[in-house]
Amino acid sequence: MWETVIGLEIHVQLATKSKLFSSSSTCFGSEQNTQASIIDLAMPGVLPVLNRNAVDMAIRFGLSVDAKIANKSIFARKNYFYPDLPKGYQISQYELPIVHDGKLEIMLDGSTKAIGITRAHLEEDAGKSIHDLYDGKSAIDLNRAGTPLIEIVSEPDMRSAKEAVVYLKKIHSIVRCLGISDGNMEEGSFRCDANVSIRKPGEEYGIRAEIKNINSFKFVENAINYEVDRQQEILESGGSVKQETRLYDPKKNETRPMRSKEEANDYRYFPDPDLLPVEITRQQIEDIQLSLPELPDAKMKRFMSDYSLKADDAEILSSSTALSNYFENCIKHVSAEYQLLANFILSEVIGLCNKKNIDVSEAPVDYKDIANLHNYINEGKISIKQAKDILQDAWDNGSKVDEIISEKNIEQISNPNLLEDVAKKILEKHQKEVQDYKNGKDKLLGFFVGQIMKETKGQANPKILNQVLNKLLKGE
Repeated sequence: MWETVIGLEIHVQLATKSKLFSSSSTCFGSEQNTQASIIDLAMPGVLPVLNRNAVDMAIRFGLSVDAKIANKSIFARKNYFYPDLPKGYQISQYELPIVHDGKLEIMLDGSTKAIGITRAHLEEDAGKSIHDLYDGKSAIDLNRAGTPLIEIVSEPDMRSAKEAVVYLKKIHSIVRCLGISDGNMEEGSFRCDANVSIRKPGEEYGIRAEIKNINSFKFVENAINYEVDRQQEILESGGSVKQETRLYDPKKNETRPMRSKEEANDYRYFPDPDLLPVEITRQQIEDIQLSLPELPDAKMKRFMSDYSLKADDAEILSSSTALSNYFENCIKHVSAEYQLLANFILSEVIGLCNKKNIDVSEAPVDYKDIANLHNYINEGKISIKQAKDILQDAWDNGSKVDEIISEKNIEQISNPNLLEDVAKKILEKHQKEVQDYKNGKDKLLGFFVGQIMKETKGQANPKILNQVLNKLLKGE
C-alpha cells in the first residue's frame, strides 16, 4: 500500500498594469520584444524600482488565506542561466517572503481538510522561449520578463490528484475574487509545478519529482496520476526514484525528464543589493483588510443560509465573482424557488456559455431575462422545457424573453377545464390502454401524458395535467 504525497507551487501573474521593477506594460499579446525596457533587459547601470501595487496584491492574498504578513521582507537574486533570463538571475524572495504560514480549507466528497501554505513570495517572471520554428531554431520573446508573480508554495499535505485539483481550483477562485489576477491558464497567468512522491504510510517522505509548468486542471490531475504510477512501478521493481524536474506531455499523457532537480544552494541566493528591504506597516495591512471582498467560502455559506441552496451548487456559484453576481442579480427579480433558479443557471446558462467558451459575464441573455423565465415557470405559464427552448432562441437571436413568448404564443395551458376536455378525447381514443392502466399497468400514465402533450403541442401544464388524468382514470 503506497501513500501519495503532493505539494504544489502555484505561479500567479498579478494584474498590475506595469512590471514588478519597471514601467513596462504587462499587456498580453503584444508584438514580440516590444514591452521590454532597459531595466527588463538588464542594461548596465539600470536600477529596479519596486511596484507598490504588486506588494498590496500579495498582502491581499495573504490575508485571504489566514497567513502572516511579514513586517520586513527582502528580495533576493536567484542565480541561474537560461536564454530567456536576460539578467542571468531572477529577482525573487527567499529567506523573508512577504506572506508565510497560511492555510486553506478544501472540501472533497463531503469532508474538509486544511492545506498548509508555507509561503507566498513576490518574484519577477522570465521571458518566453519559442521552440520548433520552421527553420528548426528557437527564439526568445522578452515581453513577459519582469512581469510580477506571486509564487504560492503549499505544504506536502495533499494525498491524491483530486485533492490537488480541488486546492488548485480554490486558489484560482480566490485570486480572481480578489481581483489580483485574471487567472487565465491559457495565457500563462495561472500555472503550477507539482511536487510528487510516494511512501509507505508512516515512513519518511520519498524522493520527489517536480513536474513543471502545468497549465490546466485536467493536466494537473493526469500528470500527478501518471507520475504516481511511474514511481510505484520503479520502487516495486527494486529501483529508486531520482530527484529531478520533469515535463508533462498532454498528447502522450506522460511525464519525461527535463533536468536534475536543483537545491536552494544551487541557485546561490543572496539579498539583492539594488533593492531595500520592504517594510510593511500595521496600518497598511489593516487598510487592505478592510478593502477585501466577500471571499468564496463566506459567499458559499451565505448562499446556503440565505437561499437554502445545496452545498455543491452554492460552491460552484460562489467560485466565480461574475457567476455569483449573475445569480444574485437574478435573485433581485424573483421571489421564490432559489434552488430551481440555481439549477437553471448552472445547467442551461452555463451549459451554453461552455459551448461558446465564454464567461457568464459575456452571455447574450442578461439576468433579467433569466429571472423572467424563472417567474414564468413558477407561475405555471411555461414549462421548464419551454423555458429551455426560449432561452436558446434568445441566445441565438438576441431577442427578449417576453418578445419570444408573445410572438410565438408560448404559454402553458393551465386551465383544468380545457385540459380535462383534451384528456377525455385522448382517453376515449385509447380505451384499451385505459383498461390496461386500471388493471395495474401504471406506466401507461406516461403514455397518456405524452399523447396529450402532443395534442396540445407541448403547452399543457404537467402538474395540472397529472391531476386531471388521475381524477379521470380513477373515476373521481
